[in-house]
Amino acid sequence: MKPRVLRGIIVVLGVLLFLALGAVYPLVMRPDAWLSAKWQFPWFAVGLVLVPFVVYRATLGQDARTPRLRLSTIMPLVSGPRGFRSRLRDLPGILRGAALVLGIAALARPENVLRGEDAEERGIDIVITLDLSGSMKALMETLPPPPPAGVPQPKVPHRLTRIDTAKEVILDFISRRKNDRIGVVVFGRQAYIVSPPTLDKSVLVSLVSKIRLEDIDGNGTAIGDAVGTAVARLRRSSARSKAIILLTDGDSNSGAIAPDYAAHLAQTQGVKIYTVQIGNGDEVDVQDGIDIFGQPHFSRARFPVNPELLKKMASETGGDSFVATDRTGLELSMHKILDHLETTRFEAQSATTEDLFGFLLVPAVALIALEALVRLFLVRRFP
Repeated sequence: MKPRVLRGIIVVLGVLLFLALGAVYPLVMRPDAWLSAKWQFPWFAVGLVLVPFVVYRATLGQDARTPRLRLSTIMPLVSGPRGFRSRLRDLPGILRGAALVLGIAALARPENVLRGEDAEERGIDIVITLDLSGSMKALMETLPPPPPAGVPQPKVPHRLTRIDTAKEVILDFISRRKNDRIGVVVFGRQAYIVSPPTLDKSVLVSLVSKIRLEDIDGNGTAIGDAVGTAVARLRRSSARSKAIILLTDGDSNSGAIAPDYAAHLAQTQGVKIYTVQIGNGDEVDVQDGIDIFGQPHFSRARFPVNPELLKKMASETGGDSFVATDRTGLELSMHKILDHLETTRFEAQSATTEDLFGFLLVPAVALIALEALVRLFLVRRFP
């Protein structure tokens, strides 16, 4: 075999050897990541066609650029001893070729999807159904928080409507349930989906905060439609514990689905209904305008309730029924509901990614540094 051909084979094998040595670091650091890695810029792989040219120019092709001196005879030089450094003359080119391959692979930007960080949480699938009928504009007894030290108690505390109080309690409920998928349905004369069960609490909080009585027709209370809509959202849920929290201050007087039949649908789907009756049917204050001094004007009104219906719906589905006449009662009712529920497992869709290019860049830089050291101390050339 010709010496030049043998030298070329040694160069190729050398590049492959140092490339394999350079790949040890990324394989050891992330052994399971490379088979499933996603390459963000795969078109950088086109640069690999330059590697053979660079290696050839730095090894075999360098002979043509070496200065020569004409002598009458070179036999004494041919027969003279040679040092080991002469055998390392192709090592810098070999190192550069392996480093170039690793560098191009790093530029292709591999990423690893961290499947292990998909959050497998323990939680419950819940749909909160909120009454937006006209009766929810009635005022609700609210105990204001105690004032700071030195600040006198205001004479006329701010009074919230039932809907405002219910929204605040729901938002607090959402913030406390980190691992539960929660959805929201609102209803008046008809029922509407605000959000399906989700783990994205920031979006859910934003949607609940924007709920207004004027958003839908409040001339009716379609309890059956609300529960039926909530059951439809939970029908395909894989959670073992599914619940509907029904917040209402009135009797069912509208809708296409009867409350009894909606409770039957919930029972067949394994959904528990927890009802919270807001108010007890007594006369309450309702703001009906502003007087000439700019102060709110209130009138007294009575809104009928049907506690028997709510208790029946809850008992038939294995849930429970509560009555809340003020904010404290409403908060306690919401938290007692959770004491009745067991937890279940489901997977949160929250995968993250990790950049892997650094694990390729480190050995590439190390090989370039090694090439510089070899040129500086082992195969220095003199003009």
